[in-house]
Amino acid sequence: MNSVAQDPRVQARLAVQREPGNAMAWIVLADAELEAGDPGRGGGAAQRALQLAPGHPEALARLGRALWMLGRHAEAADSLRAAARQAPRHAGIAVWLGHVLEDAGDPEGANDAYARAHALAPEHPLIAAHLLAWRRRLCDWRDLDRLSRQVREAVRAGHGVIEPFAFLSEDAGADEQLACARLRAREIAARVRPLAPAPLAAPGPLRLGFLSNGFGAHPTGLLTAAFFEALGAREEMESHLFSLAPDDGSTIRGRLRRAAYRLHDVSGKPHAAIARSIREAGIEVLVDLRGWGGGGRPEVLAMRPAPVQVNWLAYPGTSGAPWIDYVLADRTVLPESLATQFSEAVAWLPRCFQPSDIRRAIPPAPSRAECGLPDRGTVYCCFNNSYKLNPASFARSLAVLREVPGSVLWLLSGPGRADDRLRDAAAAAGIDPQRLVFMPKQPQAAYLARLQLADLFLDCNPYNAHTTASDALWAGCPVLTRPGDTFAARVAASLNHHLGLERMNMQDDAGFISRAATLGRDPEALRALHEELARRRDDSGLFDMGGFAGDFSAAMQRMSATHRAGGSPASFSVPGG
Repeated sequence: MNSVAQDPRVQARLAVQREPGNAMAWIVLADAELEAGDPGRGGGAAQRALQLAPGHPEALARLGRALWMLGRHAEAADSLRAAARQAPRHAGIAVWLGHVLEDAGDPEGANDAYARAHALAPEHPLIAAHLLAWRRRLCDWRDLDRLSRQVREAVRAGHGVIEPFAFLSEDAGADEQLACARLRAREIAARVRPLAPAPLAAPGPLRLGFLSNGFGAHPTGLLTAAFFEALGAREEMESHLFSLAPDDGSTIRGRLRRAAYRLHDVSGKPHAAIARSIREAGIEVLVDLRGWGGGGRPEVLAMRPAPVQVNWLAYPGTSGAPWIDYVLADRTVLPESLATQFSEAVAWLPRCFQPSDIRRAIPPAPSRAECGLPDRGTVYCCFNNSYKLNPASFARSLAVLREVPGSVLWLLSGPGRADDRLRDAAAAAGIDPQRLVFMPKQPQAAYLARLQLADLFLDCNPYNAHTTASDALWAGCPVLTRPGDTFAARVAASLNHHLGLERMNMQDDAGFISRAATLGRDPEALRALHEELARRRDDSGLFDMGGFAGDFSAAMQRMSATHRAGGSPASFSVPGG
């Protein structure tokens, strides 16, 4: 059977041609189009099904999914709510309603939808994982251990296709993360057909492709803008950015467009069309800047549009995917002992694997009063996303407050009732909830200005601060962390190591609490630490994007040379630094 005949869209289209009045045939077609990444056609098929069978819950659900994929979140929520009313015991519809409500600005409604789905299908590991991940985001820690146990057991047993990004927040080992990623990759491989092998690259500059939904005012764009500017100045390669998100009009998007050889807007296109765009651009090495991080298109990578494909930056772990050849790392974030738990060959850079934007201006700091901070006392901060503030990490931070009278913990405000739940948890631990100060999300410049008021950043486990740690160090706020045994738990440690502040990487929680409390009680020691950080920011090489671009280029050239010589991907180290 040829590949066209195997395409589920072709089969579904033939079915509606045979039975154009069959609503279920149109629902099956809607599913096939949505799986192919085409919400326009998927939504159209769902609407035709609704014309034939008004109010059909399965058709309403597919229409809701299509509207969600198109960014029409309010309409998507209306469609999924209608589907849920028609089929109140359908767990899958409740899950999709939860997804849509997340983006429609109803976080507590999403929590209720996931809980309802789990009540309907309590043994389903993926539904448990959705509820677990969202409860972490809302700091709703009810049944957290039981849900986590269920999800981890499903991954270990090999029958739970769990989203690998959410799994990073569990206290799981690197071997479990690899198993989780492989299960997800296997599910995609079963429904995606690769393109024919790419022809040998044409002579001339190495054509690099980068695929991401973050080419704008997004953590990925904020980290990479200066790097792409430095890379664009190198003559030995061309950088092609394939953007999965439309132009957001941001300054960062403009910088990326100017820095790249070409920025390709592939937002809203089906998976196959994106893969063809990459192939037609003659990309030899394609860097996945999203991975399992959400908002990406792993199906595009599974089609093998480029002969060499690389996992870098946005997803802090192994892809577990046979279509990814290399992972870009450094020896602190991914030591040799951890490499056996990665499906990719490792390309070790001599400096921190994470770049940073060295052109970010830091405005003058506002007053403490403007930020709701007390006039006096040590200001600890943790501006990680709320899902990283698990009970153990939060308890560790509260233990620091207990040791330092008058200190406060400054946090990023979370969705829904997350802030209230954290205040309740503090009160239950005997800490005055007023010692928690919450900062609403700010524009980048305002956020960096506020970071100057913080004395010490208290990191989380098992999922570290990544972009947030880089932001803090750039703004002059030291980061205290405890490296773990996975990539995601070692990023802040890598930043500190390459900055020359390895002593801020603690071996255990007791040392973490002791160091944080000692510094909090000693203003002179804190001042000296801030001054040392300011010096090392300028001379350590951590923020040397010209040097980073040179290291990156060397890694890409090595991968290209191996491919052109007919060799298989193998781990290597880039000399220098």
